[in-house]
Amino acid sequence: MKFSFLSVPFFAAIVLTGCNSGTPTTVAARNSTQLTAAGSSFVYPVMMRWVQAYGQDHQGLQINYQSIGSGGGIEQLKNGMVDFGASDAALDDEKLKEMPALVQIPESAGPVCITYNLEQLKVPLKLSAKTLSGIYLGTIKNWQDAAIKKDNPGVNLAKQGIVVVYRTDGSGTTNIFTTYLAAVSPKWKSQVGQGLSVSWPIGIGGKGSEGVTGVVKQSSGAIGYVELTYAEENHLPVAQVQNLAGKYVSPTAAGTSAAIDAFSGELSKDVRTPIVNAPASAPDAYPISGLTFLLVPKQAKDANKAGEVKGFVQYIITGGQDPAEQLHYAKLPASLQQIDEQLLQQVQGGS
Repeated sequence: MKFSFLSVPFFAAIVLTGCNSGTPTTVAARNSTQLTAAGSSFVYPVMMRWVQAYGQDHQGLQINYQSIGSGGGIEQLKNGMVDFGASDAALDDEKLKEMPALVQIPESAGPVCITYNLEQLKVPLKLSAKTLSGIYLGTIKNWQDAAIKKDNPGVNLAKQGIVVVYRTDGSGTTNIFTTYLAAVSPKWKSQVGQGLSVSWPIGIGGKGSEGVTGVVKQSSGAIGYVELTYAEENHLPVAQVQNLAGKYVSPTAAGTSAAIDAFSGELSKDVRTPIVNAPASAPDAYPISGLTFLLVPKQAKDANKAGEVKGFVQYIITGGQDPAEQLHYAKLPASLQQIDEQLLQQVQGGS
């Protein structure tokens, strides 16, 4: 039976089971450890896979991950409510001053896909940067618009208005998407900008990737942005987006890997470098790609928990990359894994 990683919308409390037991073990034992974490819904599907896989070899460990959006995870970490966070938006130097001393460790990367509800469309929708930014600016309001027709020659498009859907919560997925829009549209950059949350010019809001997916699925003519697994779980199509090489590219792990490779030099200097809108020299790169970061305090209040967090992160950036790839996230290149290893050494606790 296929396991749905999206069956619990906003909260996941995973009780790790023993290898030799057919029933879940509790964490009432004296030597058990409970970790709490919160943040990115973008990373939620693979986080659940990591928690389950890591538990195979770590009895008595419980990890509760709340899929509340990157902004919520950052706030909970700031207020000391969680042991680590996850964000699709790296914290800049000014924001870091407000936080406890922490390291930002890239743990996965993936495409932010453009999903839509056009039942009669039997081929993938194609969108150029100009068209996509126009839709979200509200200047392109109907699926019969000339710009959309130009991107999709010979395709029978719906004669209906476009229902724009966006995230209402502080979201790293929003940060990746708006960073892309700001990179390709001067008008978007000056009028709207980029970040975890923005003042959207038009549209209907949904909370979390789950909420956006739900609104798109229920609204004929809708368009939204989510992580690829959410679209696939809900049987929604995804658009091909034109990159700087002029190629329409589907959102895939391979396309994100190509984006990472295109920015390898910049990433070696600062892992916070955005990987959106890769240069024309990367023809296979998907243009709306982003890294997700684990936000890990350098020194935890509980030394035992610090060691457990460090061990879990070590697994994620090494053995956890294979299951991430299976869920359409891009496997981190060896060069970035080495940087992660160096960053993790700054975390106190464990071996």
